[in-house]
Amino acid sequence: MSEAATTEIGLEQFGEIARAIESEVGKVIVGQEEVVRSVVICVLAGGHALLEGVPGLGKTMLIRTLGDVLDLKFSRIQFTPDLMPADIVGTDILEETEDGRREFRFQAGPIFANLVLADEINRATPKTQSAMLEAMQEKTVTVAGRRYDLDAPFFVLATQNPLEMEGTYPLPEAQLDRFLFKVNMPFPALGELITILERTTGVEQPQAGKVADGAQVIGMGRLALSTPIPTHVSEYVARIIVATHPESDDAAPLLKQYARYGASPRGAQALIIGAKINALLEARSNVSFDDVAAVAPAALRHRILLNFEGQAEGLSTDRLIADALSAVPKVAS
Repeated sequence: MSEAATTEIGLEQFGEIARAIESEVGKVIVGQEEVVRSVVICVLAGGHALLEGVPGLGKTMLIRTLGDVLDLKFSRIQFTPDLMPADIVGTDILEETEDGRREFRFQAGPIFANLVLADEINRATPKTQSAMLEAMQEKTVTVAGRRYDLDAPFFVLATQNPLEMEGTYPLPEAQLDRFLFKVNMPFPALGELITILERTTGVEQPQAGKVADGAQVIGMGRLALSTPIPTHVSEYVARIIVATHPESDDAAPLLKQYARYGASPRGAQALIIGAKINALLEARSNVSFDDVAAVAPAALRHRILLNFEGQAEGLSTDRLIADALSAVPKVAS
């Protein structure tokens, strides 16, 4: 695969492009500003996002609109119970050459794109879901012993229905951990619902225009990675992660009682890169405690496992995250 080009991006241009992306998405998606912001952070970080919500809230439309806004190769995979791993990554097919010989040729699957919409990902079996693991972590695909690189930028934006709904399979913890953010999509408010009806029940349908390409997205991601983070903020992130582990002496009270397992080091990485991009989106090059708190729910809610007592009590991981944030002091060294 070809090496992706990169555009050098400064702080001011970063903000202009990010605002343009959110503005164009807002032409189609009504409200959901926090959801859009979280998805944009994932894209700029080169990470993957998992959107969860009941059917009909616009999860797929949001990701499709983002595909329209970004000048990238877009691919959609509709996950169903009969979907096989080869339907995602591709397979070797036997072809006859011009001189009459037969040879195998790799036929790439839909995973070979820049922006991959994995629609209703938890409707496929765990075997098929596992086909995404290598692509999401290594950004490569291995078929018949041969490894193929995926073009940059590459990110998976997946949707899933709540596990309580019919025909769903829980995603393995190892796969959940590879999503930078898990974003809950709420039901729209009354005013937003009225606007949705006005926009979508007429002849004219809202359209979003392209405002950024792959080179700019990669450049924005590099700017975020190069943004320094103060030592006391990094220590704050580490203390939050430790506070999510029930066996730790520094565990937050609710997590000590109701959590089975806490967030992984990937959760700390997600907090750091998410906080950096959140600061840049606010036109700041200094990362603060508040930037960490702003992205904490999306970065950690899929990385904390409830124990049986927590499930029986009907607690949400968001409540446990809030308890961890309140239990960890903001101390500047």
